[in-house]
Amino acid sequence: MFRVAYRVTGNAADAEDVLQTVFLRLLGRRPNADALENEESYLRRAAVNAAIDLVRSRQAARTVPLLEMASQRRPSDAGGLRHALRSALARLSPRSAKVFALRFFEDMSNRQIASSLGISQVLVAVIIFRARQQLQKELRPYLGDRS
Repeated sequence: MFRVAYRVTGNAADAEDVLQTVFLRLLGRRPNADALENEESYLRRAAVNAAIDLVRSRQAARTVPLLEMASQRRPSDAGGLRHALRSALARLSPRSAKVFALRFFEDMSNRQIASSLGISQVLVAVIIFRARQQLQKELRPYLGDRS
């Protein structure tokens, strides 16, 4: 779970916060709630969701006026690219961000993702394709001609 959270947030302290959030949510489940069918899958999805929520909340807190942003230069270093990627991931729909994170951060196959989320492999492929298109579009300034 830490690895999943770290890959999404890019920060060990944030990943630890995500773990705490997941375990607190787990402890907060009703005593009469249904037993978890696949604990590993549940915890992985919960970590991805909580990490994306954290990135989104931080992104919302860092909004700046458009004119001010236009006057700033975008960093071209790797750190700037990582920040831009995290920001772009936060703007994906929750389902797209989850599928993208499971595929590229957790190296799960489309079949595994489909089974884990209860959707078809075709839908997983479509979501990944669209998410990659959106991310490439948003990261074009950092990628140059490669996007």
